[in-house]
Amino acid sequence: MAGERFGRFWAAATISSFGTAVTAVAMPVLVVRDLEASAFAVGVVNAAQFLPYAVLGLVAGAYADRWRRQRVLVWSSLGRAFALGAIPVLWACGTLGVWTLVALLLAFGAFSVFGFAATQSLLPRLVPRSRLVAANARLDQGDAAAQTFGPALGGGLVGLLGAPLAIAIAAVSYVVDALLNARLGIDDSPPERTAERHLRREVVEGLRWTYRHPTLGPLAVSTHVWFLANGAAFTALAIVALREMGLSAVVFGLLVATGGVSRLLGATLAPAMGGRLGTGPTILATRAVHPAAWVLVALAPEVPAGVALLGAALALQGLAMGVENANDTGYWQLVTPDRLLGRANATRRSVNRTAGALGAVLGGAALTLFDQGPTLLGIAVVFGMSAAIVGLSPVRRVRSA
Repeated sequence: MAGERFGRFWAAATISSFGTAVTAVAMPVLVVRDLEASAFAVGVVNAAQFLPYAVLGLVAGAYADRWRRQRVLVWSSLGRAFALGAIPVLWACGTLGVWTLVALLLAFGAFSVFGFAATQSLLPRLVPRSRLVAANARLDQGDAAAQTFGPALGGGLVGLLGAPLAIAIAAVSYVVDALLNARLGIDDSPPERTAERHLRREVVEGLRWTYRHPTLGPLAVSTHVWFLANGAAFTALAIVALREMGLSAVVFGLLVATGGVSRLLGATLAPAMGGRLGTGPTILATRAVHPAAWVLVALAPEVPAGVALLGAALALQGLAMGVENANDTGYWQLVTPDRLLGRANATRRSVNRTAGALGAVLGGAALTLFDQGPTLLGIAVVFGMSAAIVGLSPVRRVRSA
């Protein structure tokens, strides 16, 4: 029964990941081509999808610990389906504008914050604690497959049906997600609380657990630094590859897909790597791969085999991400008490998304002020700082999740 429940959970997560990938392709086409939005409006639309993580992240985590997480998953998926489904309806009625779209994407992001807070917190109720790394690896495999093949599917749907109808299909994926999660059939009662609930106190409790824990605190900070570097890195990568190296969109897409394929491989290897090296050494080793990968990116424009070097760098990055994430997430789920899982997961995701958005802005600003070489090497240094935080902390001695 537990395997069947996890199978539904995995299928729901994978289907919604494909929906997200389709939306990522269709939304820019809708905004730029169909709505003919200005550059400023495009930026506002992009920001609308991530702003709720910064505003609602901590609150969503507290409520994920108060409420039944299965219900949070179901209602958040239905909310996302409604927010996306309203877009093609309004388009067909001729009433869809940029600011209406922004409002719908803010709602979509808000439902996503609650959904993600519940997702990682519910997993320990579905599988034995000894299987958390393997279960997270399975989820990563589904997500990596969606991020690798989903954009091609999205591009085909946009070309065949148009952006609004492609978004309608993405909305349906969240309805399927909700139906599968509604059938999990688990005892997901929140822990009884005798004292009166106090939202601010609960948020503070989650923050203290996350940042004062001897191993989780450094691991959280290291991850925030990684997201800062990664946000800058992929902003710089797009500019360097498409503008400085003059690569076509097809070649650039294939390079990004290379990272997705290697991430899928890394997720497959994650349980074995964690079991052989230990959780802490595995996380440290994979974090150390990222600065080396971005040194290769910095060298790519300067050599004749630059495209091959870019492909190797993105493959290394994807492999490291696939191995690392399952071990990192599994360790968090094992160490954190169930009553704090929602807050711990939401705190990390909220700060990570904010750091990634800040990194994207900083990456663009750095390329405006400096040449590409110093910028990319600076990004490699920040990735190295993320690895150093793990290497100088007790995390490096953690043997098993």
